[in-house]
Amino acid sequence: MRLQIIDRLASTAEGRTRTVLKTDKFLHYLRSLKKCWKCWRDLGHLQDGKELDFAYKHVILPMQVRSEIERLLEIVQDANPNTILEIGTATGGTLFLFCRHASENSLIVSIDLRKGRFGHGYPAAKIPLYKSFACKQQKITLIRGDSHREETRRRAKEALNGRSIDFLFIDGDHTYEGVKADFEAYSKFVTPGGIVAFHDIAEHPPHVGCEVSRYWNEVKSRYHHTELVENPLQGWAGIGVLYL
Repeated sequence: MRLQIIDRLASTAEGRTRTVLKTDKFLHYLRSLKKCWKCWRDLGHLQDGKELDFAYKHVILPMQVRSEIERLLEIVQDANPNTILEIGTATGGTLFLFCRHASENSLIVSIDLRKGRFGHGYPAAKIPLYKSFACKQQKITLIRGDSHREETRRRAKEALNGRSIDFLFIDGDHTYEGVKADFEAYSKFVTPGGIVAFHDIAEHPPHVGCEVSRYWNEVKSRYHHTELVENPLQGWAGIGVLYL
């Protein structure tokens, strides 16, 4: 009898735990929607030259050292790319900023892996917000998939529709093999004279598992390049730029 009572109490407690978890998940979803709505609403009042301030104050907060991404945006703006491919959408901060510094009729393709190890992907609820970043005649194509899979590469190629990439931003899989695979697979679509940028080239603590610096140190000597690193000892971030 006592065992039956204990079993019933345990089942009841388990059921209540599931309910609480579902409620917490739903509340988190509502909070996320509210932040997306606020970001979308404030986009309508965004002043020219305030793009970085806007990004760092909203749900699209870029996972970047501000001075580094600011210098990269200067490079992007000078290049005035018509076609951008980004690997690693994450919060959407860099997607937003690239849209604001690309040509008025540019195509921006952004690839992201749901529940990936680096960046963790983004929920479907954010897709309308990300799509709203397009300015004037710009077109944004979002691809949710593994950048290493042939299916994802095929979708990216279809989205490009014969266009070559003027600016490629690699910020997806941060393992040595992963970043190498992304560069080798997608750099072949980059226009001669185009730009490829890698995020997280700064040396990271070993336990993090970020090995971008290892590949960057191998590949940079083959091209004209520049490094955007605020502090060599910062332990994260850093942007490497190749001119193909």
